[in-house]
Amino acid sequence: MPPPHEEEPLPAVSVERRHSDGALGDLRVVEIGGEIGEWCAKLMADQGADVIKVEPPLGAPEREIGPFYEDVPDAERSLHFWHYNTSKRGVTLDVTTEDGRDLFRRLVASADVLVDSLPLGELDSHGLGYEALRVDNPGLVMCSITPFGQDGPWTDWTTSDLIHLAVGGQMGESGYSEEDVPERMPIAPGGGNAWHMEGHYAYIAVMGAVFHRGVTGEGQFIDASVHDACALTTEGGTTTWIYGRQVRERQTGRHASPTPTPPSQYRCGDGIYVNTLAFPLLMNPAGIRRLAEWFDTHGLAQDLLDEQYQDPEVIATNEQHVKDVLRDFIAALPSETIYHEGQNRGFSMGPVRAPEEVMADQHFHERGFFVEVEHPDIGRTLTYPGAQAVYSASPWRIQRRAPHIGEHNAEVYGELGLTMLELAVLREGGVL
Repeated sequence: MPPPHEEEPLPAVSVERRHSDGALGDLRVVEIGGEIGEWCAKLMADQGADVIKVEPPLGAPEREIGPFYEDVPDAERSLHFWHYNTSKRGVTLDVTTEDGRDLFRRLVASADVLVDSLPLGELDSHGLGYEALRVDNPGLVMCSITPFGQDGPWTDWTTSDLIHLAVGGQMGESGYSEEDVPERMPIAPGGGNAWHMEGHYAYIAVMGAVFHRGVTGEGQFIDASVHDACALTTEGGTTTWIYGRQVRERQTGRHASPTPTPPSQYRCGDGIYVNTLAFPLLMNPAGIRRLAEWFDTHGLAQDLLDEQYQDPEVIATNEQHVKDVLRDFIAALPSETIYHEGQNRGFSMGPVRAPEEVMADQHFHERGFFVEVEHPDIGRTLTYPGAQAVYSASPWRIQRRAPHIGEHNAEVYGELGLTMLELAVLREGGVL
């Protein structure tokens, strides 16, 4: 490439909106911050929005989150970063510099939405808060995602995903029954759940604000709190206490409840657990008959075909015996046999699957859930989780792999009118 000179423009010299056929194909989003904002922006990007991820000149800290491709730690090989930043364009920018702040204002002025997950008050400290940015973009929807919100006694506290799951209520309802694990310490769901909860709620909030702007023309500021999102996602634990002053107790393999519920998880002959049907719904003559007929196809009905089990009183008296027969039946067969035969007979059953077993699920593959994403830089395609729904008119798709550090600097800043010389000067000065 010849050396840049003042007359040489970047690929584009004006802000020309990119459009896609996705549901959010007319939306332009700027994302700045860290791990807690990635999911919200990804949801918009894969729906067709033009999401521009702003990173520091050396790359975002979340690029250091493992695991890494082929177990080689590198800012360009983080599988975490690859997953949470699909379909986005990526630029670098140091907003602590004067030139960086000016360029950030220009970038946000071209956008519909700003997703900010920097530490509380950081953009404000650089003169880039909502009130300053809306001067050039009155219709701006700005969503600030912070651990505890913009105000309140905990607003400046440090946190993590695990802390949010603890103080938000999820861990208090996740764990084992006392009879299975004495002292039953609370456990956390899979990693990143707090960030996912907030990402979903922030996404919903942004969509509502964008709709509101379409009606009124008004932009607005959204104060999104991870802690609030977690408190809203306790599966009724909060409302059970508010309205009934009851505490939901942890239970092995089933939902927490203020009163004990029957076990629903049994170990199969291959060592895999299955979650079984709503047992109380089958403790009646018709239900027992259906179970017994199924068990009998494997010679494992024991005495459940006896006419006495058509008497509700006998069933009630022998409830534990029926559970024992069910347990013995499940223990004698492989999990996939229990799963498929049970479902074919109308019983709600499903195996507890490991991630690699989910990847092999025929149902997912026949629905096209998993998608292949090209990574030309490593010479192969990789399999990614797909959409949560199939759209008939506005297709969901992963537009591209996650961006490299500063990959789209020329493209995005060219849309703002910067020349190659200006770009080189900014890079030399550490702004990009």
